[in-house]
Amino acid sequence: MGKIKVNSIDIDYQEYGPEDGETIVFIHGAGGNLLSWFQQISYFSSSYRCVTFSHRGFGHSTNDPDLGIKKFTDDFEGLLDALSIESAHLVSQSMGGITATGFATKCPNRVKTITFGDTPGGIWEPDVEKAFLEWADTNMSQRTIGYRGLSEGFWERNPTLSNLYLQISKTNPQRQLSMTLFAGGAKGDELLKLNMPILFIVGEEDDLTPPHIIKLASNHLKGSRLIIVPNCGHSVYFENPDVFNFEVGSFIKESSDI
Repeated sequence: MGKIKVNSIDIDYQEYGPEDGETIVFIHGAGGNLLSWFQQISYFSSSYRCVTFSHRGFGHSTNDPDLGIKKFTDDFEGLLDALSIESAHLVSQSMGGITATGFATKCPNRVKTITFGDTPGGIWEPDVEKAFLEWADTNMSQRTIGYRGLSEGFWERNPTLSNLYLQISKTNPQRQLSMTLFAGGAKGDELLKLNMPILFIVGEEDDLTPPHIIKLASNHLKGSRLIIVPNCGHSVYFENPDVFNFEVGSFIKESSDI
């Protein structure tokens, strides 16, 4: 645990579980950082080496403001190299799906499985782009992305955990975030490199990347699975960790047993 120098910046990371087990790397979204995955670490670390980290400019990771998200994939590769991780299962959330897809298309032999949590994974085929832009234009919300990360119902049902979610988000440096975080990415022949087992899991009430957009993205990856979780918004991993952990754990185990 600590910081690793990658591409001239410091990446903050933590790891748990057996050193000789298969590795799961958890890739956070724009509303989180390495702290976001506490409900997953306690579940998976008994069987897997679990690594969490903060993207550059998030949490306690440093940043070159001229690069930002453009360097996420290179940073991720550098992190895995520094930790001597030859291959891993990637569990991504929201913005983190862009990192997962970027790395998987660059180094497909190093990715065992990908879970795309509440994200189209940066898949930007014309039908996904059209649906996403139409949704963004017609579903403006007065809630900031930090608040839209959870369903309105969850804020009412569980104000304590909702506040924790917000406080984790507030540990990131202040920045302007927008829906463009989800825009652009892999398409065409690049998608042929994503031939590893892939799971999409999305909240039924997600109002940032709703199920119909995720379904369109999943249609472009042959053999991928899609799970829609009721009574959840844009953060299934946080709102219903029991379902998220069970489904992701079953998916990883089944894929590893093949």
